[in-house]
Amino acid sequence: MEMEYPVDFRCPISMEMMRDPVTICTGVTYERKNIEKWFSTYKKNICPATMQPIHSFDITPNHTLKRLIDSWLKEHVHHQPPPLTAPSIKHHDLVSLLSTIGSSPFKVTSLKKLRSIVEMGDDTKADFIQSGGVEVVVQIVIQILFESSDFVTFRACEEALGVLHQLPILSSDDQQEKTFEILSKQESMTSMAIVIQRGSAEARLYAITIFKKLANTDYDWTFITQDQGIGFFKSLLELLSDEICTNASSCALEVLIQVLSSSKKSRLKAIEAGAVCVLIELLPDASSRSKCEKILHLLKLLCESAEGRLALVEHHMGIPAISKTLLHVSNTATKMGIKIMWLICNFHPTERVVEEMLVYGSVKKLLALLHMDSRSSTKDRVVKMLKLHANSWSKYPCFPFDWKEYLGLVDLSC
Repeated sequence: MEMEYPVDFRCPISMEMMRDPVTICTGVTYERKNIEKWFSTYKKNICPATMQPIHSFDITPNHTLKRLIDSWLKEHVHHQPPPLTAPSIKHHDLVSLLSTIGSSPFKVTSLKKLRSIVEMGDDTKADFIQSGGVEVVVQIVIQILFESSDFVTFRACEEALGVLHQLPILSSDDQQEKTFEILSKQESMTSMAIVIQRGSAEARLYAITIFKKLANTDYDWTFITQDQGIGFFKSLLELLSDEICTNASSCALEVLIQVLSSSKKSRLKAIEAGAVCVLIELLPDASSRSKCEKILHLLKLLCESAEGRLALVEHHMGIPAISKTLLHVSNTATKMGIKIMWLICNFHPTERVVEEMLVYGSVKKLLALLHMDSRSSTKDRVVKMLKLHANSWSKYPCFPFDWKEYLGLVDLSC
């Protein structure tokens, strides 16, 4: 008999139990594969449940709901064996290709056929994984570690990534966990990092897409950042700046957030690779609120080091770009911007920086933020910045007299 699952555990699109729940900008949670198909295949720009217009296609893993679902499943169905995936209608073709592809002199052609089968749907993807396809194709990918100068080998590697980037690797499903284990091995990661640096535009998109999926897991990036060094960060920044392929740019942004959030050493390498300069120049043209917030988050991480703060204040657009986001994009962006300004004011308060904050409107916005009614850490930082540098700013006639009084800069007894 079919088990009755809690309503909140069901995807609003398929009404089936969610195994990889993700939340979109409207706050509604869906099964990842269903909402991705809704956006990419059906080209819809509305929320299926609320019918609200979608202004951002970013999706966020709902880890809390996933833990609740996993806990419920363990309690209610722990005695039932996991169902095996039935062979797809292309099972024979899959097995035939996988058994001969390793020795075939025409690997690229075979991989293209394999890719056309895998992209047919979830059934063929599951069949590919269950038939050992991941292990076979990854062996082709890592061949570039031994024959990196051979064009045919490199081309086969690129085509192999065209197969692998379509696979899900985030679910708690045993088959998908196995896919994660294979793709996250050092040889696989090194090969993909090489493709990101040297591959064609299409192959780089395949590799960075896989990296983005890994970024949503608990993968430890220490090995790859140490092994590939500054070149790895330069290639990520190059993808981030790609104005043609927005998918590659979005994936690179997600990967950078995960890498830099987990390691201060990685931040120093990113700064040396020119990350602060790239992020500042991308900030004014950020195409969405979400992208702006993520860029500010990265700049905040980089400004936690002296090298990052120096790079920001030395860039002619540094202070103006941050100032422009205050009270302009979102509350989250304003909070991030204030954190960056506080790091600069507190640790790098040169006379030029303090003057630029006044000239480019930062001080005016700091004063506006004092009108916030509720007490908050953001407002506390604003007050501290004003008290720290108000003596310098109060010398200018544009600094309001009433705020001089508020900050104790005038003698009322005179």
